[in-house]
Amino acid sequence: MGRIFEVRKATMFARYDRMAKQFSRIGKEIAIAVKKGGPDPDTNPQLRRVIQNGKAVNMPKDRIEGAIKNALGKDTSNYDEVLYEGYAPHGIAILVVTATDNTTRTVANVRSHFNKGGGALGNSGSVGFLFKHMGMFKLKNEGIDMEEMELELIDAGLEEIGEDSEGNVIIRCAFNDFGTLQKALDEKNITPISTEIEWIPLNTVTVSEEQANDVMKLIARVEEDDDVQQVFHNMA
Repeated sequence: MGRIFEVRKATMFARYDRMAKQFSRIGKEIAIAVKKGGPDPDTNPQLRRVIQNGKAVNMPKDRIEGAIKNALGKDTSNYDEVLYEGYAPHGIAILVVTATDNTTRTVANVRSHFNKGGGALGNSGSVGFLFKHMGMFKLKNEGIDMEEMELELIDAGLEEIGEDSEGNVIIRCAFNDFGTLQKALDEKNITPISTEIEWIPLNTVTVSEEQANDVMKLIARVEEDDDVQQVFHNMA
């Protein structure tokens, strides 16, 4: 019984830590979005995207509204989104998206994570060309005809459409077409489950299971950093 209790306790704390990380990430994204486009989600597509993602991870409404209000305050942290590039072990390219109010601290921490994980932090542009910057929308598959949707949205920038492992419809567009595709979905009264800005590898690299474990250890180390929002790689 004691062992079962400890396992349940560990699972509960892991779930809490994951939720806290998600809420922190959303809060920083709200601050960045408000800084760039203002506090009104109707006129700020980036903020609307972040609010949708907050709802998708069950972030309370009052916490979302509080984050928007705080972003307008004079005494709040001024976050900037900074992209770091480098290589994990075995030649795997890594992109690290951060939201930071202190780039000196963040770059030092990210470099340390790469070094301790057997990788190397590179210069801007060192691996970014290996990825495509894209917008992603996850939709509930409720009677969606994907062929029809593709024809209807191709003029709005749709480039890819498919399903994920849970049967949800995934559509992608170029980063610069994100607002256009979002508007097209709004006009069809389609509210995404969540949306993301992603870096999709143009080609993937196949490694052994042991090598993959080395890469995932570095990624896990980087993801634990409070300034890190997302990590992308080109491992198959």
